[in-house]
Amino acid sequence: MNMKEQNQNASMTSRIAALKESLNEALHNPEYQWTPVMAWAENKTGVNRLYLFLGFVVFMALYLVFGYAGQLISNVVGFMYPAYRSMKALETPAKDDDVKWLTYWVVFAFFSTFEYFSDILLYWIPFYWLFKCLFYIWCFVPLDSNGSLVIYHRLIRPRFLRHQQQVDNVLDLADTVKSTAYKAAGLATQEFLKKDS
Repeated sequence: MNMKEQNQNASMTSRIAALKESLNEALHNPEYQWTPVMAWAENKTGVNRLYLFLGFVVFMALYLVFGYAGQLISNVVGFMYPAYRSMKALETPAKDDDVKWLTYWVVFAFFSTFEYFSDILLYWIPFYWLFKCLFYIWCFVPLDSNGSLVIYHRLIRPRFLRHQQQVDNVLDLADTVKSTAYKAAGLATQEFLKKDS
């Protein structure tokens, strides 16, 4: 083994150790909702919560690849936890968490729309449900630069700002058409009632 390979192995080993330490800290952090659940499972089984978590992740990954209802599980992962966190964010006076979760839902809607139109192709991709689940987790993971922030700022926001005025014009036109239709329906109803009486 040459010096370059030894340095790469040492670098990889240090990254894995740092990731393991970071994950272990997150699993013991009392600010997170999963900490009591992990403590309970650790006490009941006698297995370190880090290994319980990793076992659960491996089980879910295998289930999403080979199991039944992968679509349901990936949609629950992408919806339930973010919906819960969004409701909690609405109940706090701080606005930072509101912005974070609104950004997530914008990306969720964008991805869902894209997925709807390309579902015929996407469902043929091996491990699609696993990738979709990992994508959702990357989008809502509690980091300063999670996936939803990256996608929003690099992909969605620039296009939104470029086309915002055009979309607003179309929406204004739709509002005008809607008001005209309501007025016309009201007049037609009045005329109908006059003729009927």
